[in-house]
Amino acid sequence: MILALFFISTMNYLTPELRDFILFCVERRGADWPILYDEMALVAGQRLFKGLGRDELEQLGLSLALDSIDRTLELVRWVMAQSRNS
Repeated sequence: MILALFFISTMNYLTPELRDFILFCVERRGADWPILYDEMALVAGQRLFKGLGRDELEQLGLSLALDSIDRTLELVRWVMAQSRNS
């Protein structure tokens, strides 16, 4: 339960830069998973969004490591829901 609360709390304080990274990738390739994951990895690998790479994204709260894929997918879903509601 504590982990779930931390996760929700983290998403409520998502940085605009991280949100914009996710939306940038969605605009490029769409929101279908795992195509979006591949695009996020490509964009980070080539630093195509504001020069952000994997390390910088991880510092902002987004890991592209395969062992974090569930959390990444939840984060993407949350950003997409927020963007639809705004």
